[in-house]
Amino acid sequence: MLKRLALAMLAAGSLFAVQAGAQTEISFYYPVAVGGPITKIIDGYAAAFEKENPGVKVKPIYSGTYQESIVKALTANKAGDPPVLSVLLSTDMYSLIDEDAIVAWDELLKTDSDKAWHKSFFPGFMENSQTGGKTWGIPFQRSTIVAYWNKEAFKEAGLDPNKAPASWNEMVEFGKKLTKKDASGNVAQWGVQVPSSGFPYWLFQAFTTQNNVVLMNKDGTQTYYDNPAVIEALQYWVDLSKKHNIMKPGIIEWGTTPKDFFERKVAIMWTTTGNLTNVRSNAKFDFGVAMLPSGKRPGTPTGGGNFYLFKKSTPQQREAAMRFAKWMTSPERAAQWGIDTGYVAARADAWDTPEMKKYVQGFPQAAVARDQLQYAVAELSTHDNQRVTKALNDGLQAALTGSKTPEAAMKDAQREAERILKPYRK
Repeated sequence: MLKRLALAMLAAGSLFAVQAGAQTEISFYYPVAVGGPITKIIDGYAAAFEKENPGVKVKPIYSGTYQESIVKALTANKAGDPPVLSVLLSTDMYSLIDEDAIVAWDELLKTDSDKAWHKSFFPGFMENSQTGGKTWGIPFQRSTIVAYWNKEAFKEAGLDPNKAPASWNEMVEFGKKLTKKDASGNVAQWGVQVPSSGFPYWLFQAFTTQNNVVLMNKDGTQTYYDNPAVIEALQYWVDLSKKHNIMKPGIIEWGTTPKDFFERKVAIMWTTTGNLTNVRSNAKFDFGVAMLPSGKRPGTPTGGGNFYLFKKSTPQQREAAMRFAKWMTSPERAAQWGIDTGYVAARADAWDTPEMKKYVQGFPQAAVARDQLQYAVAELSTHDNQRVTKALNDGLQAALTGSKTPEAAMKDAQREAERILKPYRK
């Protein structure tokens, strides 16, 4: 009897030792190419989390662009081997739900601490994170569009170097003074640059928001591309180059816009606040950061990525993923992430940390995107989002290159969006 009891205790002890030594692995898709400073930051976070949570192994997988990452995640999901956790665009929410790829975070909110964490994010960022009464995404690397301006160029043009254009009319007025030609009559410096490749719909949504019109309904089943106020907003964008001659004509590359700014080829650029650290590191001149100019109202869409939890994960992986997401979005870490990258720290209490207060005191431009959130709207997001967005992008580029009028371009885009979204309407 004693011998059997001793053997049973030994077996139980061996099983406990195996369990204690076992690790739960979280595969984690992150949208960036391999290498570079961001991967070092993420790798550092993974190592620090593992040190504090020895039972969990975090495996970052650098999955390319956002567009490449969603394709890889959904392909892996269909193959039965998806990641446990991914940072994907907030606008991918409906596509992930439609593919039955993710679970709502609400299922994991057990404690008061969990529920307080869930409520800690800026409401503007939660608009692209919730639908049907559930939370599908947790804000992580979120952004808005802001205007950067070269203060030296403003001074040379006789403008107040500390004042960015506050309205659409002022942007045209300032842009004319800032556009410079060389002796041969070629433009050496454009007044304004709003990129139209990569994420044209996102930049355009700033114009539509400022013109006090929305592009889609809250259920992701209807777009309003052919609304007269949408067409009017596109006409203003087209006119910056075609009528006012303050912006380079044709398609302007998203990726090279910051470089054009650094090389003084453009005096004002619109781009993500996620470029803030890049600009601070590489601009060899004094620069400003401002909210975007107002049309009928101020405004910008939010942007950036959320944490999503994939359905084909074990209970242990989900619990570990929840711990990791909470850890990554704690006030102190959200603050440091914002300082290191330029993304907007996604919760208000991150801005009250000593590190963030010190940072903003020495670099007040960092708070512009946060302050602009009061005027922000949800980024364009619908069911079958990539195709619906492509219809708009194609229309925008047709108008900007002059192959279609803004009205024809938006009517064609709306017709295509209607065709795609019809099956999703009940």
